[in-house]
Amino acid sequence: MSLALSICLAFLFSLCHGSHSLPALRTPHLDAPLPNGNFEQVPNKSNMRKRQIIGKYSLPHWEISGHVELVSGGPQPGGFYFAVPRGVHAARLGNLASISQYVKVKRGLVYSITFGVTRTCAQDENIRISVPGQTNELPIQTLFSTNGGDTYAWAFKATSDLVKVTFHNPGVQEDPSCGPLVDAVAIKEILPLRYTKGNLVKNGGFEIGPHVFNYFSTGILIPAKIQDLISPLPGWIVESLKPVKYIDNHHFKVPSGLAAVELVAGRESAIAQIIRTVAGRNYILSFAIGDAHNGCHGSMMVEAFAGKSAFKLRFESNGKGAFKAGRFGFRADSNRTRITFYSGFYHTKLHDFGHLCGPVLDNVRVVLAR
Repeated sequence: MSLALSICLAFLFSLCHGSHSLPALRTPHLDAPLPNGNFEQVPNKSNMRKRQIIGKYSLPHWEISGHVELVSGGPQPGGFYFAVPRGVHAARLGNLASISQYVKVKRGLVYSITFGVTRTCAQDENIRISVPGQTNELPIQTLFSTNGGDTYAWAFKATSDLVKVTFHNPGVQEDPSCGPLVDAVAIKEILPLRYTKGNLVKNGGFEIGPHVFNYFSTGILIPAKIQDLISPLPGWIVESLKPVKYIDNHHFKVPSGLAAVELVAGRESAIAQIIRTVAGRNYILSFAIGDAHNGCHGSMMVEAFAGKSAFKLRFESNGKGAFKAGRFGFRADSNRTRITFYSGFYHTKLHDFGHLCGPVLDNVRVVLAR
């Protein structure tokens, strides 16, 4: 009897005192490469015509349409070079060609697709990625990484428990085989955001973001809002012409935690968030900047805005992973305040002037001034 009474009292105590605490964040139920997302499972030789894949279902786990080639990385005939850093093979989408795959998800949740893509012929190549009811076309003219092609992330909200993810080349070139090179496709569930106690900024440490490949990463480009209405970096808006780069602590140096953002395109690469404030109250904005230990060097400056207030934080980089923190006060003039960050200068790597880079931003906090 006493044991039963103790159990009942413990249950009532947990209801009364546990209802105000937030449950622990769960891990994403889906965070992995797609089946044959690296295209290393190749078609039968009977389904190949030189490099072109013949047959709608000849590429394992994928459905193809139009002129799709299975190519190998490295030097190519005609002086081209195909960057395939995460394996041997990739899919090349010719004129109006596409590849697609069905993926099991959970209705109503947000997912991010991480994929490697680079242009192979024309300067104006685009890649269109879609799921039913949502589509986006990304320009891939600018090459941000010269050591293995670029990696992008694109997010969507699932409207059913089974979605068809499609990559499509919308362009038409004189050479029908010309088109973007797709490699290393992965998916990740994006967990709902929560405020950190005392910090008005959501995801200020950039800990929640897209899938990051373990074996090779040049960083993941987060498209501008005009190309991606649902951000794969939750809480943040990329409100510039160019993307920002999401970097992890396994492949780069970040000021703190698991990840950070690199502002890779000067004033064309800006990131923002709208936070809740109280008009007339004073707040403190703090953040850290540095370099990713990737050879990015020179006099760096991050310009920050909180409403109508502007701040500048300078940093002299030697490309060795150092960082510094800044702290600024501002007065809110409304109940919503936009905080914005961008790099004041353009930067390239010390020994690779074709590789765009920039200052790293991390640990963004806004607290009420006491």
